[in-house]
Amino acid sequence: MRGKLFLWSLLSGLLLSVSWPPYGFAPILFVAFLPLLIVQHTVQTDNRLRAHHLFLYAYLTFLVWNALTTWWVWNASPVALLAFTANSLLMTLVFLVYHKVRLHLPQRYSAFTLPVIWITFEYLHLQWDLTWPWLTLGNAFSELGQLVQWYEYTGVFGGSFWVLLANVLIFELFVYRHTFLRPLKKKLAYWSALGVLLIVPAILSLIRYMSLREPGATTSIDVVVVQPNIDPYGEKFDKNDRFAYRKQLYKMLKLAAQKTDTAVDYLVLPETALVEDLWENYIGNTWSIVRLDSFRRAFPKLKIVTGASTYYKYESWETPPHTARKFADAGEYYDSYNTALQIDADSSRIQLYHKSKLVPGVENMPFAWLSSLSIDLGGTTGILGTQEERTALASPDGKIKVAPVICYESIFGEYVGGYLENGAEYIFIITNDGWWGNTPGYKQHLHYGRLRAIETRKGIARAANTGISCFIDVRGDIHQATDWWKPDVIRARVESVPGRTFYSRHGDYVARISMGLSFLAIGLALVRHLRTRFKKS
Repeated sequence: MRGKLFLWSLLSGLLLSVSWPPYGFAPILFVAFLPLLIVQHTVQTDNRLRAHHLFLYAYLTFLVWNALTTWWVWNASPVALLAFTANSLLMTLVFLVYHKVRLHLPQRYSAFTLPVIWITFEYLHLQWDLTWPWLTLGNAFSELGQLVQWYEYTGVFGGSFWVLLANVLIFELFVYRHTFLRPLKKKLAYWSALGVLLIVPAILSLIRYMSLREPGATTSIDVVVVQPNIDPYGEKFDKNDRFAYRKQLYKMLKLAAQKTDTAVDYLVLPETALVEDLWENYIGNTWSIVRLDSFRRAFPKLKIVTGASTYYKYESWETPPHTARKFADAGEYYDSYNTALQIDADSSRIQLYHKSKLVPGVENMPFAWLSSLSIDLGGTTGILGTQEERTALASPDGKIKVAPVICYESIFGEYVGGYLENGAEYIFIITNDGWWGNTPGYKQHLHYGRLRAIETRKGIARAANTGISCFIDVRGDIHQATDWWKPDVIRARVESVPGRTFYSRHGDYVARISMGLSFLAIGLALVRHLRTRFKKS
């Protein structure tokens, strides 16, 4: 018996893993939870088994899934193994909550609480300092964007709901085929519901995909993207070479010059492209900014968007936030930022945006006293400064606004939608994916960005230090993808559908509705449990 349950649990973990990009096939997700649901049902109905048994079986499932899909975090640091071991634990605890709800609510509908409980976990996992939304179920369709064009209405949580509801319907058909589904009409109703659930969204998505075009009437911009391919582990943050930052910038500008002319609107450089110590208090006078502006002056309409590591020193009258650091030899404070900045014809200003969805364990720690344990990936580590506003970088005349999405932020759909609320019509994703080596990590990151194009219907220019730089159209299709570990420069016209999609206006409403329903289900289960105990006493 227990050996069979072990195999069922292992099978669920393997099915979840082989569903995942870049090498998996996402539709397998429609049955991936089925073996684990059978394990849960067995534990629930067998008096010899208890919740702690289910904990072990579920943990096996989720550990296999996390390990086989995110093993590449090891390339950065063995400490990063905590990312998927802890994530597996969280998933297991959520599944145990579902199990407890099943124990205390009527069986005829309690199985259907899984979608809302799981999506509540996925949503809450986006909201805290140790956020790790990499395995949100809706992300799995990032390589099959033709099937989820309706994300422009639901976001990725619509995909999670699609997957989980299909698993529950199949589970009901499999487990209860000889009991309450015995009447033919009821069985046909379940099969019909399953068929509609699986087929109709896909067909509607394909119709939308085929009919959607980037119309010539929409605004477009001419963009050059540079991929310098600078080794992040050695060359990029070389503290032994005083002029490394100059050599790297010269390399990027040499690449940019190959495709930049007077018709180009934007030049986009990757995350932390500028590694000179840039103090925002006098940033316009630094060598890197002066050199970029000198390059820009040859092309009057050119605007340069680049990543940088920047710092801000607080004046004596300013109150430093909790992220501020103290100078070792003075009672003064400063903040460190992972920054995107724009240089344009308005020499009186340099627009800045500070990355605010930070990588757990690298750029952010849940407690300040843990900052010394952060993983060093070069550049600035520990607890970085953030900002509340999603800054849309504007052209000098205010007619063009772009969203400077920095690396990890591209996984957060509602967050990216915040740039559109502030007027952004195009999305620039700047990143440095070289930390993970030639593994599935940088490929998964690329594909998740495709979902942002579908959700917002905004064209994307993606500039990676290395990995894959490319352009992504409003249907989520990739164009001019660069090769791994190869310097390159690409150019294209980026077009966007005007206005905001339903999803970019309303955000993760699917998750918030699910959270309300899950709390209701948990509350009802708790009331029924307490009522039963009261009657027994």
